[in-house]
Amino acid sequence: MSSRAEREARGRRGEWLAAWFLRLKGWRIVGQRVRSPRGEVDLVARRGRVVAFVEVKWRASAADLDQAVDHYRLRRVAAAAEAIAPRYVRAGDVQRIDVLLLAPGRFPRHMANALIL
Repeated sequence: MSSRAEREARGRRGEWLAAWFLRLKGWRIVGQRVRSPRGEVDLVARRGRVVAFVEVKWRASAADLDQAVDHYRLRRVAAAAEAIAPRYVRAGDVQRIDVLLLAPGRFPRHMANALIL
């Protein structure tokens, strides 16, 4: 089993890769590892009038990705997003919760609107 430090390093690398993937799709990263009293949002991205609060999951195998995100985890991200939204969302913006799933040797899977706010 890997140590907490190794898992933390893999998570940071996954977030870095996810940020670049989103940039290549035309998103601007406006926040990384944004913390609030209600939790943390891995990435905050903007494209036009859409602000996405993005949960990033990195797993050792693609098979493990299917169980990486559940409704409970998405609700935690939504609670954190609600707390930090005033920093990033302007009047008229659309906000949403996205998930980016990453595994070695696999193309990233971007799930837009994983939880509708």
